[in-house]
Amino acid sequence: MTKMTPQAYMDREAKYGAHNYHPLPVVLERGQGVYLWDVEGKQYYDFLSAYSAVNQGHCHPKIIKAMCDQAQKLTLTSRAFYNNVLGEFEEYVTKYFGYDKVLPMNTGAEADETAIKLCRRWGYRVKGINDGEAKLIVCENNFHGRTITVISMSTDPDSYGGFGPYTPGFIKIPYNDLAALENALKDPKVAGFLVEPIQGEAGVYVPDEGYLKKAYDLCKKHNVLFIADEVQTGIARTGKMLACDHEGVRPDILILGKAISGGVMPVSCVLADDEIMLTIKPGEHGSTFGGNPLAGKVAIAALEVVKEEKLAENAERLGKIFREEMSSIKSEMIELVRGKGLLNAVVIRNKPGKTAWDVCLAMAENGVLAKPTHGNIIRFAPPLVITEEQLRDAIARIKDAFKKLE
Repeated sequence: MTKMTPQAYMDREAKYGAHNYHPLPVVLERGQGVYLWDVEGKQYYDFLSAYSAVNQGHCHPKIIKAMCDQAQKLTLTSRAFYNNVLGEFEEYVTKYFGYDKVLPMNTGAEADETAIKLCRRWGYRVKGINDGEAKLIVCENNFHGRTITVISMSTDPDSYGGFGPYTPGFIKIPYNDLAALENALKDPKVAGFLVEPIQGEAGVYVPDEGYLKKAYDLCKKHNVLFIADEVQTGIARTGKMLACDHEGVRPDILILGKAISGGVMPVSCVLADDEIMLTIKPGEHGSTFGGNPLAGKVAIAALEVVKEEKLAENAERLGKIFREEMSSIKSEMIELVRGKGLLNAVVIRNKPGKTAWDVCLAMAENGVLAKPTHGNIIRFAPPLVITEEQLRDAIARIKDAFKKLE
């Protein structure tokens, strides 16, 4: 069989696949830990981690073993029947994060949709809002997924443009603006405030210290649910198990996905206490694959790895080193370095031939993979299993890429 070239792989995707992504021109075929290899055998450091889904590293042996063991027994029953794994997962994850109940789904967007439904139902059944009138406050520059309802909250024309009509019921306010939040909360029809503790897709925008706690307190004052989308920031990425933990905030509804499976398969979930979760009755929400036995075993193993290997502590320590080293680069291209834990971003001053995309191409040449967001921001998020030695090696390669573009 003739060996395909990287270009042939890319051409095949372009011919048969929808053109809804613009990937870096690298064709990957294998991963282990912090490393990826392309079809020509070149090794790279992964500094995207599938948008923070692969916090535990590629193909973590404990997670893969859990998957293979369960796959040989039972993969899917649907929720038409009980199975012997779902309850085990539900008990494990609720005790892990400290909630009464969990509702398992598959993807982050599905989990966000689930949280919105829960919030609206709570608004009607518990808060007493007239049916069909509940509102949610959301933040400008948010990213919660790609469904019609979720893009209806978006302020990014690339996300929502040309896909209307849109779902009503959302109040959009500036992120990191407590005065705007307090003003929006005066509306008695508001049921919830949905927020990313750090806006990842917006370019790792970290709010002011104290913002989350004060926002939570304002929600409590107005009897509104504080809903945290921790799909990207959760599971140790920012140096704590949850980004909300940095300010001691316990969300009324917690949304998790991505790294809850270690990047092995789609798993997401929504956590809340009984007053909220039990407003949804049988037949009112569900998913064929949500809570399947395979997902349950994979998620338990993935969460065990986070604690056993102290990944939150590693992210906290190495994140400081990364930001210090990036801030030390003498380059007119670098406008700003920001982040928390191992979720970081470098804001680039784009000039012809010297853009964030050009930096990412130069880094790929040097064996480090990352991707721009919003045209001029590079997100850096390696697997949390990375060692200091590996991190410093990757940093040297990143610095060299900037030097080449000077």
